[in-house]
Amino acid sequence: MVTETLETIPSTGELLDRVATLRTDAALMDGYAQRLLATAGALTDRAVAPVWGRPTLEQQAAACTTAAEQLRTAAEALLAHMRAGG
Repeated sequence: MVTETLETIPSTGELLDRVATLRTDAALMDGYAQRLLATAGALTDRAVAPVWGRPTLEQQAAACTTAAEQLRTAAEALLAHMRAGG
């Protein structure tokens, strides 16, 4: 027996909530990137800091920045999809 599942379409309000969540998450990722860069900067010229510390923190900050950009892009794409009528 084959059972067909009907997909439920989120309401406009639910989609707008998801856009808001994506934007909030993007802002959080930007904040994480700033914190990582601040920590990397604090390690500059510290003899006790591991040699890999600063580059690793900078790489992670770059990844956070990329994630923030992707989250914003997803939010804008969802809005465009909604405006086009889904």
